[in-house]
Amino acid sequence: MKKRKIGMALSMVLTAGTLLGACGKADDNGGEKGGEKKDNFSVAMVTDVGGVDDKSFNQSAWEGLQNFGKENGLEKGKGGYDYIQSKSDADYATNLNTLVRQDFDLVYGIGFLMQAAVEEIAQQQKDAHFAIVDAEVQQPNVASILFKEQEAAFLAGVAAALTTKTNHIGFIGGMEIPVIERFESGFLAGVKAAKPEVQVDVQYAGAFDKAEVGQSIASKMYSSGADVIFHAAGATGNGLFKEASDRKAKAPDKDFWAIGVDRDQADMGPEIVLTSALKRVDVAVQDLATKAKDGNFPGGEIVLYGLQEDGVGLAPINDKVANKADIESAVKDWIEKIKSGDVKVPGTREELKSFSVK
Repeated sequence: MKKRKIGMALSMVLTAGTLLGACGKADDNGGEKGGEKKDNFSVAMVTDVGGVDDKSFNQSAWEGLQNFGKENGLEKGKGGYDYIQSKSDADYATNLNTLVRQDFDLVYGIGFLMQAAVEEIAQQQKDAHFAIVDAEVQQPNVASILFKEQEAAFLAGVAAALTTKTNHIGFIGGMEIPVIERFESGFLAGVKAAKPEVQVDVQYAGAFDKAEVGQSIASKMYSSGADVIFHAAGATGNGLFKEASDRKAKAPDKDFWAIGVDRDQADMGPEIVLTSALKRVDVAVQDLATKAKDGNFPGGEIVLYGLQEDGVGLAPINDKVANKADIESAVKDWIEKIKSGDVKVPGTREELKSFSVK
C-alpha cells in the first residue's frame, strides 16, 4: 500500500501505550516482553499462501516493513528487512525457522493461517521475538496483532447500501475463519443500518489465493442483479476486480462496483472501485517493529487496532459516484457513533442476529 499519513490519534494512543500496555524490563530470556533498545535492528516476515504481491493483506504488511526499513536506513536482505513467501501451508514453520537462523530480531507471521506454525516455532525458539497478525498466540515471546475489522466493514456496508441502485449487493469471503467473519458481520450490519431492504448475497471461496474462483463468484453475483460487491478474500478478490472491469468495458453505462479490502485498492480499477475497507496492517507492522527496536516489545500481549485508534477505516469514495457527498456525510456520522460507543458493531454472526440501530 502506498505510504499514507498516520492519524495523530493513532500515534498518541500508541505512544501512550494504551494498547500495548506496560512493557516489562529486559530479562535474561531475550524472548520475553521488553528487551534492550537496538540501533541495528532487523525484521522480516513470512507471508501466507496469498503471496507478497496479493494486492491486499500480505502486500500491506510488506509495505509496512519497507516503510520501517526506509525510516531506519536499512537495506533489504539479511541484517535489514526481508520476507519469505510461502507456497503452501507446509512451508510456514520452515520459513519462520529460516528467518530466526538468519538472526532477524523480529519475525512476523502474516495471517491467521500461520497461527499453529508461530506457536510451534515460538516454543522451540524461546530467545527469538515473533509477532503474528490476525491471530493470538499465548507465548511470552509472541506479540499478537488483532483488528476490529467489523468497524471498517460496517462503513463499507453503509457505502454499498447508499450506492446500490438494484438493492442487491454481494460479499465474497476467502475462508470461513474468525477474521473474515468479522468482515462479513460488520458489512451486513452496515448495510442493515443504512438501508434495511437491501439484499446481500454471501459466498465464500474457500481460499485466499484463487483469483479465478473470486471471478466466478463475482460473475454469478453480477449476473443475478448485484451492482456492488465487497470482498475480504486476499488475492482471491483480484478476480472480483477483473470481472467488474471486464463487464464495465462491455457496458460502460451500467454499474459494476467493487469494494476493496485491507489497503486502498483504487488502483485495481478507477472505473469500478467504489472504496475499500482499510485495515492498516502496514501501520501495525511498522509500529510494532518500532516498539521492539526501542526495547518495548509487547511479548505475550494483544495489540488491538480499531476506528478509535485509526487502525481501520474507509478509503475515499470514488468521485464517479453521483451521491458521493451524501455517502461521505453518512460515513462520517457512523464513525462518530462508533467511536463514541453509541453503536457497537457486531463481530460475529451471532452478535449480528441481535444488532439493531434505533
